[in-house]
Amino acid sequence: MAREPWELAFPAEPRDVAGLRRVVRLHLKSWGLPRQIEAAQLCVSELVTHVIRHMGVGAPTSLRLSMNGTYVRMEVSGPRGLSEAIPTTVTPEAESDRNLVVVGGIADRWGVLIGVDRKVTWCEIATDLTTPHGHSGGMRVMRAEDMISRYGAVASPQPINMSRLATVAAKDAVIEMIADLLRWAEAHGYEADDVLGSAQVRFDALV
Repeated sequence: MAREPWELAFPAEPRDVAGLRRVVRLHLKSWGLPRQIEAAQLCVSELVTHVIRHMGVGAPTSLRLSMNGTYVRMEVSGPRGLSEAIPTTVTPEAESDRNLVVVGGIADRWGVLIGVDRKVTWCEIATDLTTPHGHSGGMRVMRAEDMISRYGAVASPQPINMSRLATVAAKDAVIEMIADLLRWAEAHGYEADDVLGSAQVRFDALV
C-alpha cells in the first residue's frame, strides 16, 4: 500500500480545526491505519492550537502527514516568533506549553525544529506495521491478500497487483469473492444473512 506524504497549507483558524481532524481521519483510514486516527486527530488539534496561541489567528500554517519508518508523522509548520531563539533544534523539555504537554502524553515521540523564519512542531505515532508501505492486521490480512490474489488470477486475465489493494480492481475482486462465498453457503443449505451476521460478529471481536 502506497502511503505518500501529504501536505496542506492553511491560515490557522480555530473554526478550521474540526475540518483538519476530518482530513486526518480520511487519510489515515485510506492508509489502512484506523487505530491511529483518534490519537492523530488529538495531536493535530493541539499542534494547530499551539500555532494560534503563539502566532495569532490567521497565521500561515501547513500540516504534513507522512510515514517515518512504521510511525505516522505529523508536522505543523508556522511562522517563528521574534522572541524565539534561532537554534535549529529545540528539545521537548525546553517547551513549556500546555498544548505540547498534551501532545507529549499522546504521541510516542515529538519535538520542535526552529529555522530562521519557520517553526515546525512534529510528533509520531507508532503503528503495528512491519514496513512503511505494508499492511496492518497481521496474519489475517496476509491470508486475505493471498486469497484475493488467487481469486483475481482466476476471475480476471490480469492478476491483481497486491501492492495496490486500494485500487478499484482489488475492491471489486473482494466483493465478487464474498458474493461467491455466499452463493456457496446457500447452495449448501446455509442462510446468507446468518453467514454474514456471524462473520460480522467475529470481525467486531477482532478489533
